Amino acid sequence: MTRTDPQILAQRLDAFMRLHVYPLEQEYQAFFQQAANPWVTPPLMRSLQAQARSEGLWNLFLPEAGGAGLSNAQYAPLAEIMGRVLWASEIFNCAAPDTGNMEVLARYGSEAQRQRWLQPLLEGQIRSAFAMTEPQVASSDATNIECSIERKGNDYVINGRKWFTTGAMRDNCELLVVMGKSDPRNANRHLQQSMILVPRCTPGVKVLRSVTTLGYREAPYGEPEIQFDNVRVQADCLLLGEGRGFEIAQGRLGPGRIHHCMRLIGCAQRALELMCQRAERRRTFGCRLSQHQSVREDIAQSFCDIEQARRLTLAAAEKMDREGNKAARDLIAAIKISVPSMAVRVIDRAMQIHGAAGLTGDYFLAEAFNYARQVRLADGPDQVHMMALGKQLVNRYGAATEEAMEAGV
Repeated sequence: MTRTDPQILAQRLDAFMRLHVYPLEQEYQAFFQQAANPWVTPPLMRSLQAQARSEGLWNLFLPEAGGAGLSNAQYAPLAEIMGRVLWASEIFNCAAPDTGNMEVLARYGSEAQRQRWLQPLLEGQIRSAFAMTEPQVASSDATNIECSIERKGNDYVINGRKWFTTGAMRDNCELLVVMGKSDPRNANRHLQQSMILVPRCTPGVKVLRSVTTLGYREAPYGEPEIQFDNVRVQADCLLLGEGRGFEIAQGRLGPGRIHHCMRLIGCAQRALELMCQRAERRRTFGCRLSQHQSVREDIAQSFCDIEQARRLTLAAAEKMDREGNKAARDLIAAIKISVPSMAVRVIDRAMQIHGAAGLTGDYFLAEAFNYARQVRLADGPDQVHMMALGKQLVNRYGAATEEAMEAGV
């Protein structure tokens, strides 16, 4: 794909959403209410993908070969536009967890791994899942994970249980990217883990159940609990090398947090717009909702919250582009703390102004609320990011204060 001006891409993407996506929201939801198998890809998705690809709106997230060549800051506004409809990212082959898995394969995969898995993912021929979180341990501390990856001859054998394995229920999910412990006795807890590629059809991969979130089953992606029971794969399925799992995870999660946050800003912005429309159309106590002071305050506060979150996320993306993910870890933590909570608040206000209708499937609000609430835990819960950010800030400014005091300043 040749590089295109990001502003032109944004205009084309916005036009595509208005012409082809918003009008099909109810039809998309109706498919899963009627489908005998909720884990299949709806025909309308295939049709939309073909059209998006023909218009050059494909793999927009990927800066490497095969993508649009955009930086994090250039892609961020596109993620916001796609985020206005929860399933829209898949139309443009920009949906998680495939985006993160493709980034991992592009940056850390061997040539053989890229040929086998990256190419069909870039083409949208298959889907993938990411298996990290475990039900038996507090996975907010990823060093707790217990799933074992043990070398046996020319193979690795995997044993353990994962859940919230996003995307693994899909009928065309063919790849699981699994994080587990290959060296549990290593004194450095961050060198105990490895990542390995597991074909979904490998004997011993057992889906135990599809986990729901706030009652949503997340069709067609799914969030299953999976048992790995003596799952044997060849040694060349390991990514990068033993003990490199954390390194890969950090490389994967940096851009992914920008994507999640910008999609949530898209959700919140659309919720604000719906809030304003509802407030103008409905009347209570002899006047429009928009004339009530409390409603105006909710609308004004929501605008401020969204604008602050957008500016902060763009600043994080720009710092990542300019100085790298590690240098931007303070802003990455800040957006992960603030943006999902912002989206929860704004969407909740919109639901309140919509009354009982805000809880129904007639609007996208209830499912968007579910997504925003999930992301307060996904890729690390708020508390972990606050703990890390607080430590960084104390190290940065606390030492300077001590030096100043010693100098008598």
